[in-house]
Parts: sequence; structure tokens; C-alpha cells
Amino acid sequence: MYRFAAVARHNAVLFAREPGPAIGRIVMPLVFVSLLRPLYQAAQGRAAGTTQAVAGTLVLFSLLGMSLVGWAIVTERGWRTLDRLRATPARTIELVAGKAVPVIVLLLAQQAVLIGYAVAVLGLRPANYAMLALAVLGWAVALLGMGSAIGALARSHSELSLVVDTGSVVLGGLAGAMVPLSTMPGWARAAAPASPGYWAMQSISGALDGDTGTALRAIGVLLAIGIAAGAVAAARIARGWRRGHPL
Repeated sequence: MYRFAAVARHNAVLFAREPGPAIGRIVMPLVFVSLLRPLYQAAQGRAAGTTQAVAGTLVLFSLLGMSLVGWAIVTERGWRTLDRLRATPARTIELVAGKAVPVIVLLLAQQAVLIGYAVAVLGLRPANYAMLALAVLGWAVALLGMGSAIGALARSHSELSLVVDTGSVVLGGLAGAMVPLSTMPGWARAAAPASPGYWAMQSISGALDGDTGTALRAIGVLLAIGIAAGAVAAARIARGWRRGHPL
């Protein structure tokens, strides 16, 4: 347990020393949703437009948040500190979990700040707050797993940025985060379920609208995605260590 706590504390210190990316991931969605909400309301109506603006902004910018966990893994590799961790008694699961804790706190903070702002300032009225909290947690787990897998597979910070930035736009677009799915081409609607962001939109919109069945089904998919991606990350790290190099 103490090894897990030490890794988590170490990564929290790294984020605290370089807070810029985390602050940007929290502040940018507030500006984005404020500017675009009137456009969505004009096209969809007041309530539906606000839901689309908030859910879409949350999904799009939290996808970009995958870079936070990936950055932590790639940085450790660049510093060659993973070699030192390999020499400790810490197990792979402890190291991955220790890196995950500060990141999931940041991801939850990003989403909580946006939703809180939407409720307090934009007039958002979620139908089910408990389900919304569960949807946010499920999405954070999926993001954490995907970010860990990308960080374990990426060979440099530039490669990480390319994958996260490009992937966020593609997955966010297919999810309906930018424009409603109903307005997208048929091929895009058919491909939408392949995007984790689609299930995030389903879970968050379902919670906001009170559609419990849709929200729960989507949350289950998100948790499965997070667990599968996290397993890929752990296996990649462990395989690299067995071969005698960081990753």
C-alpha cells in the first residue's frame, strides 16, 4: 500500500510543478460552452441546446485530457526513472494505479467544474444528479484507461500529442460532441458507436434528461472500455520491463 501511495504522491508533485496543462483543460471548456451555447439553443431550443452544449463540450475537452495521464508515463520513460521503479518491489498494478490517482482527480475536477458552471450560470437542470455523477465517473475511468494505453504505446511526447489531439477530434466528432448525431451523414451515424465518446454522450445526456436505462447501459460500456485499455497499458509496461528496458 505504501508503494502505491508513494507513486501517487510523486505524480501529484509532478502535476503541481507544471500546472499549466491541467489549468488549461479546466478553463478552456468554460469559455467554449459559453460561446457556443447560444448557437445550439438557436438550433435545438433552450433546454436541448444547453444539454448538447454542456455534454458535447465535456466530452470533447475531456478527451483532450487523456494527454495528462499519457504525459506522466512518457515523461517517466524520458527521464529513465521507470528503470528505477523497475528495481523496486512495487508491482505493475501498483505503479499504474499510483499514476492513475492524480489524473482521475484532475479529470473529475474538469468535469465537475464544467457541470457546476453550467448549473450555476447557464441554467442547466440535470434530471438525475446521482446518475450524472456515475456517468462522469464512468467516463473518467474510460479516459484514464485510454490515456494510460496511449502513454504506454507512444514513443515520445510529440507522438503522444499527435495521437491525443487527432484522436480527440475524430472521436469527439463521431460522438456527436460537435454537432448532433441526427444532423450527421449516415456513415458517421453508423460509425458513432465505435467511438468511446458516443457512449459518454449517451451516459451524460441520459443522466441530464432522466433516461436512466440509456445512461446505465452507456456507463457499463465505458467501464468495460476503461478496464480493457488499462489492461493493455499494464501489459505493455510489464512486457517492457521483462525485456530489460523501460517500455
